[in-house]
Amino acid sequence: MDNDFPSLMSHVSIGTDDLERATRFYDAVLATLGCKRVMEHPSAVAYGRLYPEFWVQIPLDGAPATRGNGTHFGFLARSRAEVDAFHRAALTAGGVDDGAPGPRPHYGAPYYGGFVRDPDGHKIEACFWDAALDESADA
Repeated sequence: MDNDFPSLMSHVSIGTDDLERATRFYDAVLATLGCKRVMEHPSAVAYGRLYPEFWVQIPLDGAPATRGNGTHFGFLARSRAEVDAFHRAALTAGGVDDGAPGPRPHYGAPYYGGFVRDPDGHKIEACFWDAALDESADA
């Protein structure tokens, strides 16, 4: 793995019709993962640890924002505790539970995740891959 670029993705964007509500939610939730606002425009806000990776924005075409059926966004946590904190913060900030934090053995023994729906209905998740439980790493 190239340590300079550990992620495949540059960034993703989601739409909202209420930027103020959405940014209040993501300010609280993404802080649990060490993320913050890293860029702001009148109709968009970007979050990340170092650079803009996750954007919340008013759709550029002026049409109402919609969510994708089958689409969800997974955020990397650095520990199980961060997954738990993410889930709690999301529920406190107006999100809806879509799968309590816990192991997901069907995704692999090291996988621990928690799922919520944000106030716009987007499915989001925080997950932690516990390398100590990764049997494939020894192969």
